[in-house]
Amino acid sequence: ALPTGGKSFTARYRPSSQFSEQSSEITPTEETDLIYGRHPVLTALENEHSINRLWITTRLRYDPRFHHLILQAKDNGAVIDEVEPMRLDQITGRANHQGIAAQIAPYSYIELEDLISNAKAVTDPVIVVADGITDPHNLGAIIRTAEAIGAHGLVIPQRRAAGITSTVMKVAAGALETFPVSRVVNLGRALEQLKEEGFWIYGTAVTGSEPLQSVKFSGPVVLVVGGEGEGLGMLTQRSCDVLVSIPLQGKTPSLNASVATGMALYEIYRQKSQNTLYLDKLQTIALKKQ
Repeated sequence: ALPTGGKSFTARYRPSSQFSEQSSEITPTEETDLIYGRHPVLTALENEHSINRLWITTRLRYDPRFHHLILQAKDNGAVIDEVEPMRLDQITGRANHQGIAAQIAPYSYIELEDLISNAKAVTDPVIVVADGITDPHNLGAIIRTAEAIGAHGLVIPQRRAAGITSTVMKVAAGALETFPVSRVVNLGRALEQLKEEGFWIYGTAVTGSEPLQSVKFSGPVVLVVGGEGEGLGMLTQRSCDVLVSIPLQGKTPSLNASVATGMALYEIYRQKSQNTLYLDKLQTIALKKQ
């Protein structure tokens, strides 16, 4: 897992007509999430994420990067509290809050049909499927990497896997504001639906698979990555068209799930880039012959 620079957790706040130390103590629940740190909160504000309450130091409130966005959030119904850094230490469990924290509404997942439709609006899309990733730090790192490299969405199962929490949002470093995630009841059925829509399914596996660099990726691609330790389940492996592996030369037997995802996505997009350059070159030659 990747370090997040502090602790994130879900939180609920006791209702009160007036803000006070006693009325705003935090008890963990799954109904609302707390995010903190300048980049995650700034990204949420810029994308008009639904914010219920925001705690900010006086110095940061009037920072040009935040000031007009905070006024906009207030107009949209958010409660804005100017607080001392010590109060933010209490709210975040002494995490690296950088002078700001926000209570946001629960994450809104996209329907699988909508994710597929949006992805197919571009040529040769790539969707990532995470099978049984239970560590929220790994899930957040996968989302950050996938969005940065250019993937068009993520599919995760409802059971025996991490969902989108404040920890995931923190590690994803703002990627979730533009990167859609679908949460499905039956992962096998979701993979079959992706096949029906023309996607080729590539699963990562240690044994019985082709080396990553020898596989030719083309057309719409789904990359399926397995959970920590156990990897892809047998049912998921059977749903894949091709199983690929990343050859390792050292004595460490396996890679972190997010690292393996990044390496596989890089190879997919490297090949797509080469194919684009090759087609562009052929088109240029054809035009010169006319």
